[in-house]
Amino acid sequence: MRTTPALADALADGRVLVLDGGMSNQLAAAGHDLSDELWSARLLAEDPEAVTAAHLAYFEAGADVAITASYQATFEGFARRGIGREEAGRLLALSVECARTAARRARVSRPLWVAASVGPYGAMLADGSEYRGRYGLGVAELERFHRPRMEVLAAAGPDVLALETIPDADEAEALLRALRGLGVPVWLSYSVSGDRTRAGRPLEEALALAARADEVIAVGVNCCTPDDADHAVALAARVTGKPVVVYPNSGETWDAGARAWTGRSTFSAGQVKGWRESGARLVGGCCRVGPETIASVAAVLRAP
Repeated sequence: MRTTPALADALADGRVLVLDGGMSNQLAAAGHDLSDELWSARLLAEDPEAVTAAHLAYFEAGADVAITASYQATFEGFARRGIGREEAGRLLALSVECARTAARRARVSRPLWVAASVGPYGAMLADGSEYRGRYGLGVAELERFHRPRMEVLAAAGPDVLALETIPDADEAEALLRALRGLGVPVWLSYSVSGDRTRAGRPLEEALALAARADEVIAVGVNCCTPDDADHAVALAARVTGKPVVVYPNSGETWDAGARAWTGRSTFSAGQVKGWRESGARLVGGCCRVGPETIASVAAVLRAP
């Protein structure tokens, strides 16, 4: 039987843990249509076993941490599909249970953890605005949006909440306010372009918010290009003094209008050595990074 220490303790021990890759591309590879506005969250209602199977593929490829299919799962988004609040809450909790089920089924002996995804407000809008931020909402309004689902996800018992793909420091501030009293640690991960958040704020300023929050056990970037991650990892370590989380996309670009990826993959498993040396302790991939790449990342990080 596996024994699983708290994720914060594992990071404090200096371990480098492997995150999973993109949920959507793994589901699409299995033949599921994700063109709906709910994206992968739709399958929580229609085919949760498919979500479990996707998590299992990543665990068996070498991932230590699974990120749940709740990125685009919100009360508001479910309501547009005629799903009431009680059922929406059940589906949010189910996202954590799907990952837990995969961890129990995984034929591995190492500890496994579950991170409950809390995506940005823009993910609910399903129009690509999570890559721009600046929604016209204040910090208090964003806090009111995020808190209810964070409460449900925290109650479902994940090891950590993944506050991920956050485009702006204003939304990060709202999330940090919303997590107070939940009793669950978080990691905070920005979506960036160069040395700025997607909304255009200097990344150094945005990262500094996490340095002051005891609940944040790791900070970094995701859903960016691998090259952007190179600079961001060292900056996050220097500014916050915390373990760094990094999981970029394949390097391709999302065209929100066409709802398609363009360009070519530039993700190289060899890059993770540099991220580790710069302070990364949670390393994986985001969109378009599949189990084969995660297996390569795990092999690099676990090599003697």
